Amino acid sequence: MKLDRVQISDFRNLDNLSFKPNKNINVFIGENGSGKSSILEALHYLGFARSFRTSKHKNVIQAKKNCFTIFCSSKSDDDGSSNKLGISRHRDDSCVVNINGIKSKKASDLVSCLPIQIFTPQSSDLLLGAPKLRRRYVDWLLFHVEHAFNLESSVLSKSLKQLNALYKDKGAKHQDDSYWKDLFCKQSNTITDYRQNILNNGLIPMIYSILTDFLPEFCFEISYYRGWEKELSLKQCLDKNSLKDRRNGFVSVGPHKADLRVKIGGIGAHEILSRGQLRMLVASMQLAQTLFLQTITNKPSIFLLDDIGAELDEDKRRIFISRLSQSNTQLFVTAIDINQLDFIKNYNEKTVFHVEHGHVREEI
Repeated sequence: MKLDRVQISDFRNLDNLSFKPNKNINVFIGENGSGKSSILEALHYLGFARSFRTSKHKNVIQAKKNCFTIFCSSKSDDDGSSNKLGISRHRDDSCVVNINGIKSKKASDLVSCLPIQIFTPQSSDLLLGAPKLRRRYVDWLLFHVEHAFNLESSVLSKSLKQLNALYKDKGAKHQDDSYWKDLFCKQSNTITDYRQNILNNGLIPMIYSILTDFLPEFCFEISYYRGWEKELSLKQCLDKNSLKDRRNGFVSVGPHKADLRVKIGGIGAHEILSRGQLRMLVASMQLAQTLFLQTITNKPSIFLLDDIGAELDEDKRRIFISRLSQSNTQLFVTAIDINQLDFIKNYNEKTVFHVEHGHVREEI
């Protein structure tokens, strides 16, 4: 599905914005504070039901307004079928999504409709930040590829929550935890199998392939740490750590401790690469996600590139956008100056929008 109409209301400095995107490349040009990044932030809500700039939904709602609304219509290139999708977030933190006229309070119903990715100045956090960001990177792809993954993950989270509650309750020291421990082990192995399969049989080889274009001067080693000792089963590790975990009040091993490790010569890539090279590594990883999703599901992604001129040099910008465009991805790109994207003039399927004070004007 690709967006063919977007409406944004009461979102930051966007009062009532409406525009018709190009199915291939959309470029938003404007000064800092004009609202171009807010447009991408609004689109991000359609794919994640949250902002990439703040954790508090009320911060993006305009003053004196009770909620914001983002609506879009999308159309399939394959059969021409269309969807009408929307999301509203209220000051009380409630969420209402609308899918073809059917309302729901489950944000995941909307998120599953539109695979959206984003590359921003903060994207380097994927490698600089905590392991949960790298788990989220893998799980985003599984969410869109494996239909059962979301349910399996929910059961895993429930079993982990119950085990942690037992371990925190000092009065339950001798309480039988075998049911939740067995369920946790079963779900952990299922989730680990999902992750290892998609990484080893597709995603990691694809990252390696892209890195030969983006960072050919380095030899990368990408591996998955499952969250417990390689030589032991999870049940054995739980038993081994039982006293310590009960003392600390939480389960210390399992897929919630997993990590995707990227190294160069046995050293973490983030300790060797420059800031610019780190951005290229992250761009390669995100591009691999997009290409893999397209290969497996024939489902194009929507890709948001915020302030790309500040993050990548001209040659890498050209390669990145070219590879995304070849994958049938719909692109939304922001830049201060169109000259940062001079190579865009070579694309026939593109639309350039000028953004000023929260208003958009399409370039003729």
